[in-house]
Amino acid sequence: MNARAEIPSNPVDARTQEKYIGTSVPRSGARKLLQGRGAYLDDVRVPRLAHVVFFRSPHAHARIKSLDLSLARQQPGVIGCFDGAAIAEFCTPWVGVLGHLKGIKSATQYAVAIDRVCWQGEAVAAIVAETRRQAEDALDHVVAEFETLPAVTDMRASLRGDVVIHPDLGDNICFSRSLETEGFAEAWSKADVIVEKTYDFGRHTGVTNEPRAILADYNPAEHALTVYHATQAPNMMQDIFSRHLNIPESSVRVICKDVGGSFGIKVHVYADEMATAALSVMLRRPVKFMADRIESFLTDIHAREHTATVRLACTKQGDIIGFDLDDLTGIGPYSVYPRTSGIEGNQVVNLTGGPYKHKHYRAKLNVVFTNKNVTCQYRAVGHPIAVALTEGIVDEAARAIGMDPAEFRRRNIIPDDAYPYTFPSGTKYEKLSHRQCLDKLLQLMDYKALRAEQDALRQKGIYRGIGLAAMIEVTNPSPAFYGVGGARISAQDGATIRFDPQGMLNVLVSVTEQGQGTEAVFTQIAAQAVGVSVDRVRVITGDTGVTPYGGGTWASRGAGIGGEAVLQAGKALKANILAIAAAILQADAATLDVVNNQVVDKLTGEVKLPLNEVGRVAYFRPDTLPMNFQSELTVTRHYTPREYGFTFTNGIQASYVEVDPETGFVKLLKHWCVEDCGTVINPMLVDEQIRGGVVQGIGGALFEECLYNEDGQLLNGSMADYLVPMASEMPDIIVGHVETPTKGSELGAKGAGEAGTAGAPGAVLNAVNDALAPLGAVVTTQPFTPQRVLKALGTV
Repeated sequence: MNARAEIPSNPVDARTQEKYIGTSVPRSGARKLLQGRGAYLDDVRVPRLAHVVFFRSPHAHARIKSLDLSLARQQPGVIGCFDGAAIAEFCTPWVGVLGHLKGIKSATQYAVAIDRVCWQGEAVAAIVAETRRQAEDALDHVVAEFETLPAVTDMRASLRGDVVIHPDLGDNICFSRSLETEGFAEAWSKADVIVEKTYDFGRHTGVTNEPRAILADYNPAEHALTVYHATQAPNMMQDIFSRHLNIPESSVRVICKDVGGSFGIKVHVYADEMATAALSVMLRRPVKFMADRIESFLTDIHAREHTATVRLACTKQGDIIGFDLDDLTGIGPYSVYPRTSGIEGNQVVNLTGGPYKHKHYRAKLNVVFTNKNVTCQYRAVGHPIAVALTEGIVDEAARAIGMDPAEFRRRNIIPDDAYPYTFPSGTKYEKLSHRQCLDKLLQLMDYKALRAEQDALRQKGIYRGIGLAAMIEVTNPSPAFYGVGGARISAQDGATIRFDPQGMLNVLVSVTEQGQGTEAVFTQIAAQAVGVSVDRVRVITGDTGVTPYGGGTWASRGAGIGGEAVLQAGKALKANILAIAAAILQADAATLDVVNNQVVDKLTGEVKLPLNEVGRVAYFRPDTLPMNFQSELTVTRHYTPREYGFTFTNGIQASYVEVDPETGFVKLLKHWCVEDCGTVINPMLVDEQIRGGVVQGIGGALFEECLYNEDGQLLNGSMADYLVPMASEMPDIIVGHVETPTKGSELGAKGAGEAGTAGAPGAVLNAVNDALAPLGAVVTTQPFTPQRVLKALGTV
């Protein structure tokens, strides 16, 4: 690019800035990844790098009687071998609780176990060597003796307290919650129809393309720590490394480069990652840990292990009176730090019954410890459970009174003109669009024709089912989510935009890129806000040393919170650019605009200056500007949602399946999703986020489950045994949109990243049971495997 660009002689409508918000612009970072130029953690190279592997417990619950590392220390390339007590001298332990989850409790957790192990895979010792291979070879020379203890693997047994995992806590209940709306019992007693079902949900995990990884590099000369980390929340981890390793926060830098998927899996504190950082401090050299796939299954957080009984009361005309929920969930032996393992169950309580206008609700939740791997937040936290429970029992009610399930929903969903609206659980909704979404869905899928096709095929012995699932999604969380509970997790995000002399924008944002297209969204917002083309924008994320302080990527908050910060920074920068241009032109800034990389006359569209001329004067010839004028071409803005605890989105999904009663196989024929995520910034990215989420939800509905035996041994901890959805098994996924922008921000964007995952399991559940209805069968245990379908049919 020349220092001084020529003004085009025939500009293309210089009065009209190209609109990027709402346009399907190709991802700005895709070219780099397609050319193999991505920089993932395993690509990072630093001098004197050591590698750590962990000796892990083969038992679900055991006392460590003895641990001999002497032979391991003698192996080639080994730098050091450390037990839990040695690492605890450098890394303080933690307890995963939040103040606003009343009564939540957990045992103290160490980076490496000291006296006792509480799940298969918990780290017992760390081996550090010059290479990963040498460290793994040394593992064979660790000598350990364990005294096995009774393992608690059944949630109901844990609730009874037959064996208490942490005796100091008194029982196995991590967190419990109850609520009952006024007049519940009286209203319930007047119901014409009450339906009840118990649903079981199998625990599963994220299976990210890139496993968890960390490289910690301690500099003793400056008492500073640089951590390269595949994480969703760099500033959260900066704070945690600082406090637990006793290093000033300003001396801890967390760098998050390209990340191969997260899905919530990489937003937590992991004991082995804390140990890796501590080992770097202990050894005064860089240390790297990268989980292999087997370690990932054993130690990446799991989620969604629930047994829940849900009841619905309604009139014979089909008006819902209320919901009644009793949910039990098992979370492993510890509440995960710092977000806790109580949030998922709490979300189930908050969201069950969500789309409907009933006034009565009773709920009971028990979150219990078990001797399995820990569970915590995973994509669409709690939503797939709440939606499946709600929509499953709604279909049962419609079936009980002989009403079409679409009509039953239309009769009961909250009207679009009823907002703002307070749900019986106390949750407040700003503005949702359930009826618009339902109407659009039924039109997209040609619902009546599909029902006719289903009826015709049933006459031929072909059993197809149609399942609907209305949903509400929590996005853009405010400080009411974590900050109020004492967790040092930022609810705000920030953006800094720097205008360089050649007219380029450098956008630094605290939201991280995890493969979901965040960089592309910020590029579009910045380009439109300032008035430049997208090729003039460069986005930098995930580096606490240069980006503003912020919360990072989780809870579908990137576009809604980070995007608003970018918009406000862009607007402020544009005003500063126009002030400089006005000084150069000796004109009124109010008469000027920035359009397509040029300063123009707002009224006529006449080109006055190219942007690089503004940059040249501001940076290199400020002597030509008025004496009292100071150019400001770097702007920072932050944004925090305030008015509502969350910016809720909504939508509805439908699934069309065919069930073979001879084999129990479920074939996915087609899937639809209509989502209202407020302002759609990049339709192509939103559609693919929704499709990816639907696939992940289908995975939980039909394929994925972490299977344990009664001794707490994981039975399918490899890709050979753990089923994930494959492209050949997925149906066409049709996506539609309704746009109801939030009034809490100028951008109006809500989240979209978790919607697909939230609603898909409920839609598939209802589709399978709709197909089985003529045969008098119903499935209630997820995933809906062929064996479970055949069991429901009574053939096995």
